[in-house]
Formats: sequence, structure tokens, C-alpha cells
Amino acid sequence: MSFLQAVASHPFLQYALAAGVLASIACGVIGGYVAARRITYVAGGIAHSVLGGMGLARYLQVTQGWEWLHPLYGAVLAALAAAVIIGLVSLRARDSEDMAISAIWAVGMAVGVLFIWKTPGYSENLMSYLFGNILMVTPASLWLIAILDVIVVTIGVAAYRQLVAICFDEEFARLRGVNADAYYLLLLCLTALTVVLLTTVVGLVMVIALLSLPVAIAGRLTRSLMQMMAVAAGLSALFTSLGLGLSYHADLPAGATTIVLAGGVYLLVAGVSQLRRTTARAPAEAGP
Repeated sequence: MSFLQAVASHPFLQYALAAGVLASIACGVIGGYVAARRITYVAGGIAHSVLGGMGLARYLQVTQGWEWLHPLYGAVLAALAAAVIIGLVSLRARDSEDMAISAIWAVGMAVGVLFIWKTPGYSENLMSYLFGNILMVTPASLWLIAILDVIVVTIGVAAYRQLVAICFDEEFARLRGVNADAYYLLLLCLTALTVVLLTTVVGLVMVIALLSLPVAIAGRLTRSLMQMMAVAAGLSALFTSLGLGLSYHADLPAGATTIVLAGGVYLLVAGVSQLRRTTARAPAEAGP
């Protein structure tokens, strides 16, 4: 009750709750595709390249007086550029894909750190994106998250059949006339936009966990990809909200609390599932 009273009194907590719910929608949709295509490692490379775009945007904002250039704009451009580069390398030179992801991962982080270092003033606001601080979400960031959310969900749902086809059977999709390369690049770009959403909420370090853990839990509770996406979105919203409440009472970082909570639930669900399988196999193995 004290947390609910605080939410009613403090706008920054309202913004934090809204950001968690908005980001969870895209997280559930794209997380399902990422899990089905098994490209979590690609999402990791994209996630860590975001810091370079943020650092450049912040540097230009401070040194050139470009007040309109929000760090999230730089994050979007950096994420999309990383997605296209990784996608093209993956399609044209599959044996070099790991190298491209590693290079983008390292260079993106390094460029971001360099721009942050050269930016005059204290860069606490920007560095918080590295580890996440949902309590620093502003109304302007909420509007940007909502716009990106609409783009991600609209395209993700409109191209559902094509994306499902390339996730589960790319060769069959090609035989049916689907432009698999184009839809793969589209999926990577949607993943990049979702990474930007989650970066705002939980930070770069924990993006992959929130993209994968709710989907992993939902996959054990549902029978179709669409159901898995819906359940994963609901779980993401639940985890971010509960994580915010728990962190408020325990005076802990909200992002880290959210991921520990999601990880704990995943281990619990996985343990129960394994126990059920073991129990179901026991009578069959015992024989008549």
C-alpha cells in the first residue's frame, strides 16, 4: 500500500510504471521471434552497440547545442545500423557472422565510452543507460517509447506469417516465394528497436535477460507462438512492475531487481516442469 500511495504522489514512479508496461508489449512480440529464430546472441551485439549512438548524440547535444537531439535518437540509429550490418554479414558471409557481432559489440561500447568521456559535464544520466535506471524515464522518453512500440507491434503483427516462416523453416519459406533475406533484415531491425525500448527501462547489461526470460517462461506455458508472445508481454509487465515495487521497499536498483525476479520465476517454472516430466516418466520406466 505504501508503494501504491507513493505512485499516486510521485510522477517519476508513474512514468517508470508506464515505461515498463510499454516496453513489455514490444518485448513480448519480438522476444518470441528472437527465441524462435534463436538469435539472442545477435540481439546482444545490437544491444551493446547502442551505447555508441547514445554517446554521440549526447556529445553533439552538449558541444554543438543540439538540444533537440535526445540520446534515444542516437540509440535508434546505432541499433538499426548494427542490425543491418549484422544481417548483411550473416546473409552474405555466414562464416564471419560471429566476428561481425563481436566487432560491433566491442566497437559500439568503446565509441560510446569515448564520447561520454569527451562530453563536458557529468554524464550520470547517460551512463545510467548501461546498467538501467527506470526511475529516470521522462515524459519525452515515454512518448518516444510509445511511438517505437506502435511501429514494432504493428509490423510484427502485420508480417506475422512471413516472420514465422523464416523463423521455423527458412528454406520452405523461400520455396513459397517469401523474400527471406528481406524479412530477416526486418526482424533484426524490429529487434533493434525493441532493444532501444528495453535499454531505457533496464539498461544495456540486462536487455538480453528481459528479452529472453519472459519468453522462456511463456514457452513452457503455451502451445503457439502467438500465445507465447501475449503471455511473455504480460509477464514482462508484471516483472517490471513488481521489480519496481520491491526495489522501492528494499532500496535496491530497479533494473537489477526486475531481472533477479524474472530469473527466479524462470528457475521455479523450469524446476516444476522438470519434476513433472520426471514423475510422468517414472511409471512408464517401471513397466507392468
